[in-house]
Amino acid sequence: MVSEKILEKLKKCYPRVKTALRFNNPFELLIATILSAQTTDKQVNKVTARIFKKYPDPYELSKLSHEQLAEEIKSIGLYQNKSKNIITACKILIEKFNGEVPRTREELMELPGVGRKTANVVLSNAFNIPAIAVDTHVFRVANRLGLADSKDTLETEKQLMEIIPKEDWSDAHHWLIWHGRLVCKARKPKCEKCKLNYLCKFYNNNLPVEKQ
Repeated sequence: MVSEKILEKLKKCYPRVKTALRFNNPFELLIATILSAQTTDKQVNKVTARIFKKYPDPYELSKLSHEQLAEEIKSIGLYQNKSKNIITACKILIEKFNGEVPRTREELMELPGVGRKTANVVLSNAFNIPAIAVDTHVFRVANRLGLADSKDTLETEKQLMEIIPKEDWSDAHHWLIWHGRLVCKARKPKCEKCKLNYLCKFYNNNLPVEKQ
């Protein structure tokens, strides 16, 4: 099947990839992922390197007002909303989960600022629980390659879960992200240099007639 060939090729292209967010424990990954919405991982890493030294756990972070945290993270997009969500999430972690990050998608999604994508990132990267987090890169690349055919992220996730073996879900998430960052860019995909172009639905559907 074409999908199997695509996945094999992605695995060869990105054999040891992992999340670009830097973290030492589930709590740090949770906060970093909340911060990463509409912001580059590089910028998030700059901020978290500083704030985790000062506030290493939900107990310390929850002592801040959202205005204080907003000041700490103001170089990140949507920092006002993110600061409110993070402070509230920390208080919930303390009150309901004894300061620990929960290990189920449903419980994670009870936290403000945590949607399905963020929950899947935490499950996959912090707890090694198979999950496919569909961010903008995964959504774009999966649908361009033809691994999915959907206009929304949830349906894309479901389709990917059907064709990718469960043991590869977490790795495939990273393969698709890195391919999107390095090759299959949103505005100017590097189709001619892409090692998967001969398998790609987007590329083959947009070939000039003389090349088909």
